[in-house]
Amino acid sequence: MSSRSRRALLVAGAVTLVAAGAGCAPQSSDAGSSTSTAKAASCAPGKLATRTKGTLTVATDSPAYPPWFVDNKPANGKGYESAVAYAVADKLGYAKDQVKWTVVSFNTAIAPGPKQYDIDVNEFSISPERRKAVDFSSPYYDVRQTVVALSSSTIAKATSVAALKRAKLGAQVGTTSYQAITDSVRPSVQPQVFNNNDDAKKALQNGQIDGLVVDLPTAFEVTSEIKGSTIVGQLPKLSGKAEQFGIVLDKGSPLTACVSKAVDGLQSDGTLAALQQKWLADTAGAPELQ
Repeated sequence: MSSRSRRALLVAGAVTLVAAGAGCAPQSSDAGSSTSTAKAASCAPGKLATRTKGTLTVATDSPAYPPWFVDNKPANGKGYESAVAYAVADKLGYAKDQVKWTVVSFNTAIAPGPKQYDIDVNEFSISPERRKAVDFSSPYYDVRQTVVALSSSTIAKATSVAALKRAKLGAQVGTTSYQAITDSVRPSVQPQVFNNNDDAKKALQNGQIDGLVVDLPTAFEVTSEIKGSTIVGQLPKLSGKAEQFGIVLDKGSPLTACVSKAVDGLQSDGTLAALQQKWLADTAGAPELQ
């Protein structure tokens, strides 16, 4: 889930400004490939200028949701983003026991200022607004925003975005999921914003909202958790462009180019495709909302 503005915006100060532009649904993406403006001094294996010499500190939020992570234990290597993090670490020359995980909230991770991590993986959609505060690696996943509802809901059988206009929709604050509501659906009812997806799922179960917007893999996970829920469909791409997840780094980080090189390598050698097949294979085939 990350995923990240993961987006309306309630967060104060600088955090809000950054999040407001973004979605997990973090905000829409414009990225193509590497986004860093910094030059890495060296990408020699295990020799990066990390926060702690010889250690790669990797951050994500808590809870860490499936299918991105499993059992809320990022260090177990299970789930797509945990697996990607370890694959990137390996490319950079860090063995599994040289990877240290730390908890950083979604909005804190993309706020301006020095970071408490080397890299952060948490379903962060790459966006121009977020790039003003942080660096992104090359994208490691293309994602779509999706509407989930109870089967008894009036929107459960909707086939178009227009059919959602009068629905009460909700999403996690600061995410592209929220932005998808405001920019793609443009409902007549004010969308509801939640601090995290657990709160949003409870609201869906309790009938406080008609539909919950999350990224597609998370949507499948939600329907497996909430009895009687269903995927209504995938929303159109924001601005017609693919929304992509990228690894977050401090603005101007000397690691960005090396991390992007590692992600590009995992893309070209088929590792990312294999990991998607392993962890996200059951998340295909949702209907498209026209």
